[in-house]
This record gives sequence, C-alpha cells and structure tokens, in this order.
Amino acid sequence: MELDKMDENDWKYHGEGNKSLVVSHVQLSRVLRLLKYPAEDSENPPQTVEQAFRQIQNIVDFSSNVMSSLLGEKFIHSGEVVKLPLEFVRQLSIKVQHQRPALHQPTHTPPLCIEIKPKCGFLPSSKHVSKDIKTKVANGKWKRRSLYCPLDLFSGNEQRMHFAIRHLIEEPQNNFKIFKGGQCIYSSKEGSDDVMDLTSLLHHLRPYFQHGNNRINSHMTSKAVLNDFIQVLVNALLSGGGGDGGVVTDRQGEGRSFCDASVFNKERIRHGQNLTRQTQMLDTLDIEGLYPLFRRVEQHLQDFPKERTRLQMDGPYNEAFLEKLQKCPIEDDGSVEYAVAKVHQYRVSMTAKDCSIMITLVPRSEEEEDDEGPPAFSYSVSILDLDPKPFDSIPRQLRLDQKIVSCYLRTGGALPKGSTPPHSGIFTAAEREDCTLLFHPV
Repeated sequence: MELDKMDENDWKYHGEGNKSLVVSHVQLSRVLRLLKYPAEDSENPPQTVEQAFRQIQNIVDFSSNVMSSLLGEKFIHSGEVVKLPLEFVRQLSIKVQHQRPALHQPTHTPPLCIEIKPKCGFLPSSKHVSKDIKTKVANGKWKRRSLYCPLDLFSGNEQRMHFAIRHLIEEPQNNFKIFKGGQCIYSSKEGSDDVMDLTSLLHHLRPYFQHGNNRINSHMTSKAVLNDFIQVLVNALLSGGGGDGGVVTDRQGEGRSFCDASVFNKERIRHGQNLTRQTQMLDTLDIEGLYPLFRRVEQHLQDFPKERTRLQMDGPYNEAFLEKLQKCPIEDDGSVEYAVAKVHQYRVSMTAKDCSIMITLVPRSEEEEDDEGPPAFSYSVSILDLDPKPFDSIPRQLRLDQKIVSCYLRTGGALPKGSTPPHSGIFTAAEREDCTLLFHPV
C-alpha cells in the first residue's frame, strides 16, 4: 500500500470508541485506527508531531513487547505506526463525519466476527479489600442486570461457558457484538425490542447452520441454531485456533472459580488457568492495597521529576519494562522500585481486564462438512484493546471502586430504581418453536 497515493474513497467507516476511530479498506484486509485527541484549550495543550508519534508508538510497543509475552503471541496483532498524508486525513475526516454504514449483503457467505469483552475473571482475595462484597451492580445506563459472569466464561468448563455466552446474547450490554462481513448485526441497544433483535440475529445466523443432524427436511429449529452457534464459540475459545491451549483455558488448577450470584456457585470444579486470567491476576493487591504504593511513587516523582524516565512511567515498553513486572519481590521492602513494579503490574492487569476477544468464523466448503455433525468453521482468535493504562488514572480507579461498593451497600444488592430483573425472554421465542409439532408426508 503506497501511503502517498492513498484515496479516502478506498476506506469506509468501521466503528469507534472513546479513544479511537477505525476505518477499513473496502477491498483489502486492512484497517486504520485513528486516535482521538481533545480539542486544544488551557487544559489540553497542543501536542507536537514527535509527542503524538511517541504516544502511538508506545501503544504498539506495549502490545507487542509486553502483552504479547503475557497473553501469547498467536493472539496479538499489534499493527504498526504509519504516517499518513495530511490531505488524505482531512478528506477522510470529512467523508466519515456523516457516514453511516449501510448493511451490504454479498452473494457469498461472509465471515462472522464476534467481539467479547470478558471483564475480570477472578474474585479479589487481597487482604487489603475492606468490604466482603465487590460487585459491579450500580446505577447506570443498563436497565436489566445481566446474568453473565466472567468466572463462568473463564472456567474452561463447556457447560458454564455455554451458559455465559447465552447470557451475553441475552444481555449484550457493552460486552458482546456480532459482525457479519464487517457490519455489526447484533449489539446492545437500550430500549430495543429483544424479540425482534433475536429474530434478526437468527435470520443472519441460519444460513451458517443449515447443515448437521438437527435438520428436519432443511428446517432447523431456532434453538438449535443458537445452541450450535454458542458451541462453535466455546470450541474456538477452548482451542484458540491452535493446538497449544485456548484463550480462556490452558492448564488445570484448583481454586474458587465461581461467584455467589452464579447458578454454579454450589459446584467446586477444576478450572482453566489461562494466560488472560493470569495476566489479570497480576493485580494482587486490589486497588485499595495498590493506592498507597501509587502515592509513594507519586511523592517520589514530585521530589525527583527526572526519575519518571528511569522508572519507565510512560514507557518505553520494552524488555526492561517486562522484567520489572516479572521480577517484582513478593514482600514490600519499602523501596520506590517495589512500588513502581506493583503499579506497573496493576496497569497491565487493568489492560487485560478491559481487553476484547475477537473470534472470526469462516464457513468451510461443503466438501469439508460432516453431514452427521455440527457445521464446520475455520476460526481464529485474537485479543485487542491492549493500550497501556496511564499511571495518572489510578486515583480515578479508586474513586470508581468506592462508588461501586458504596452503591451496593446502600441498595443491599437490589436492582436500581427503574430497572427490571434479568429475563430469559430473548430465548423464549426460540425455545417455544421447539414445542411445535411438524408433520411431513411419508
């Protein structure tokens, strides 16, 4: 791709979040991720080209040098930093400003891509946790409580993983999206009709699951479509698209792998200790235990500002940074180096907790299908959203943690005012269909 000949008409709007906007090439398997910057004012002075380049390079280095080593190289696609022609960026900005993606239906069966934001896959056990209850039920934009539990998804147990994904479909919130041919076909929509959403999803999924032993004269029940779809996702997560362990399970271990709200909370089963969960568990102190160490580092940097570079508070994210994480002493010796290492561990842990798992499914040819089994897919699994968390964001994390705990203790775990309890209505139509008798001539 020749950068000096780039044409904005070759790119289309793909999506955006709080920190970046993504466009994709209309023909090639390429995406551009453009970082968002606040408008220049007294609180946001303009950045130089060098500063902006270093920030973007830090993001790539953190992904390729740190998270890749912790989560597994086969799951990480860090990309590269490119300098785009200014006129191209101007014209692209104008084009996507009012562009809304139209659903394009190609004649061939396009790949499916499922985005899962798994969230934290372990229960805090730090002695610094001041409250027994640490949950994430609070007043917010979602009116129903989700029954999705990350511990089920990370368990490595097929039944629990199936249960977790089912509830992600029922209440996707910000944690679950489905794309078809690059266009989002299923996600969270506050105030939408769940049954209509499910009907639309089934319409998209059915062509992918017509083969297999659940057919009756080419009629496959809606419940069977959803179950096969979930099973394919479970298989992909367990295998990771390779032969050396999946993205949510790797090797067996013992421990408490359920939360009190889970329907599996009476079971003590073996669970997978996976790299994603292990990286999340670098947060050994919880934010309550980490904050005093943050203050130690903050005070040191106020006294010795030039130490910020030596301690790699803003990068570079290289082998030396990774070594600081992996060789942190177990006990606090009172040094600033110990505090810095624990702060870095916490920042990496938070990145792993906020990551996205992307599962791409490509239907295999009819020659590769097994007529007696579920539909066959080639799949790949990747981990995205691996930007480093800023050192200065730790006080905000403490305030958020306190707000969540305070809300729970104030409400006693009750649903916020105006909320509705979790429901299974989104699957009701699919399950009701299975009770219909179908008569066929013999």
